[in-house]
Amino acid sequence: MTVPSSAQSDPLLAELTGPGMGFEIVEQEGARAFRHAPPDLNLMIESARRHGDRTAIVDWRDDGSERRTSFAEIFAARDRLAAQLGDRRGQRIAICMHNRAEWMIGFLAVLRTGGVAALFNSRGSPVELIAMIEEVTPSLVLADTRAFDALKVGGYAGPMIDLTQPDAAPEPGEGAASGLIAHTASPDDPAAILFTSGTTGRPRGVVLTHRNLVTGLMTVQLSGMMVLHGIAQAQGLPVETILAHMPQQATLLVYPLFHISGLGSGFLSPLIAGTKTIILRRWNPADALRLIADEGVTVLSGVPTMLWDLLRAVEAGGAGGGAGAGGGLASLRNVASGGQALPVNLLDAIRAACPQAMMGTGYGMTECAGALAQAVGADFLRKRASAGRVLPLADVRIVAPDGTVLGPGDTGEIQVRGPFVMQGYWNRPEATAAAFTADGWLRTGDVGFVDDEHYIFIVDRVKDMVISGGENIFCAEVERVLGEQPGVLECAAFGLPDDRLGERLVAVVKGDGVKGDGLDAHTLIEAVASGLARYKAPTEIAIMHEPLPRNVLGKVDKKALRQTWPNLKGEK
Repeated sequence: MTVPSSAQSDPLLAELTGPGMGFEIVEQEGARAFRHAPPDLNLMIESARRHGDRTAIVDWRDDGSERRTSFAEIFAARDRLAAQLGDRRGQRIAICMHNRAEWMIGFLAVLRTGGVAALFNSRGSPVELIAMIEEVTPSLVLADTRAFDALKVGGYAGPMIDLTQPDAAPEPGEGAASGLIAHTASPDDPAAILFTSGTTGRPRGVVLTHRNLVTGLMTVQLSGMMVLHGIAQAQGLPVETILAHMPQQATLLVYPLFHISGLGSGFLSPLIAGTKTIILRRWNPADALRLIADEGVTVLSGVPTMLWDLLRAVEAGGAGGGAGAGGGLASLRNVASGGQALPVNLLDAIRAACPQAMMGTGYGMTECAGALAQAVGADFLRKRASAGRVLPLADVRIVAPDGTVLGPGDTGEIQVRGPFVMQGYWNRPEATAAAFTADGWLRTGDVGFVDDEHYIFIVDRVKDMVISGGENIFCAEVERVLGEQPGVLECAAFGLPDDRLGERLVAVVKGDGVKGDGLDAHTLIEAVASGLARYKAPTEIAIMHEPLPRNVLGKVDKKALRQTWPNLKGEK
């Protein structure tokens, strides 16, 4: 069974996507698309100029000082930087910074020059950053001081600008002012490259086109419009009346901007909508509660770990109130979770703490420029265990291991197609070919089912990946680093359930019988933390003297290791 547009079963969605509407869906080149989608992401971004002197970004610096930037100031800074960079059409320009206003301005400027923004994991080690450099060979890197220094340590000697140092800005490029204004991208031109790890443990660049990102953003807008219409119906008011009296919305940005969630729903979507974005550079529940209260945050999306932290901070009396009254969460009107499944007990706790807020969830991936399923408010509460309802432009099918397309309720691999699906992996034709079926469907690597109302349920992952605190950790890359350590003969990394993190990563290693006699778990954990980002390091490592268990195919049996973990846990 192929699941078609959910508009066929939702009257409101059918109305909003019907003929003559702003979100009208039509058939184009054999696929569904938004009729009125702009061909160039820049054109969509330009519409945000209309918000003028409204506050666009509230950026809290490391020293605790505050910087407020209006929409007009954001565009002025973007235009200055774009003019300085010159015409970069088709060139890859890397951005490697922690969340900050300079990151956002840099991204907008890269697109304005016609460049392709390659988004680096700013938390990566020098080795990881250099691997990303080697993957996309950018003509320039826009960095903050930490990334600038890390790349230097890693041996990178190419062109770099530390945007946090104003004196480092380049001279204006030739023909920048007039040439940039005339340039318009085509829908299938690459706009951004976001990195995701593969089964080899090496980073792969996901190429997202202007069409991909515009489609993803319009899907977010459509979801918001559906919520607005739902509120209007419930209150018996015209949508126009609600819009006319609605104050500026405010969102707390907690996702890294190099993630698709941070880039799309955390930055670009609020920018276009005129929403105030408050940047929280490092996750701290006390700081988050303070900002939610002080800035009147109305929209919050975070991984379950963060939501649990907030609830516990409120219970502890943070930001002026107890959990029963909502405490510092009283301003919230929309709370969503992504990155992993939303536990039902967490949902109940959030509803008890802030009953005024609508809940939502979604399912997506970098390769799909964001979400391919979503549910908000009553639509979500109807089926709380789901990952959302398949979105209008997404075709989804469930496939058995033998390639048979399955029916409603049957479990298999989730495959998807639509105008939001990536162009491919940068400079990885073999990986790109493996990601798609012969008839053009993207293999998500996730196992699940779709019911007869188009709700999607995730039950497992084909990929050997752990989602810990909303961060994707591929076991292969952790195992690669562990396997390089002296004395390690074999190793296996895997996830275990964790109430706060969702999953926590652990590992089992076996020594080689000589050097391996002196293996130390703490030393191995630190080796992973320094060779990769620290969040990818195992929380615990068990050291075995016997060979790791293997299945009939000769692969390490991680199921058996999970079962024996309690016994392995303290072994030396």
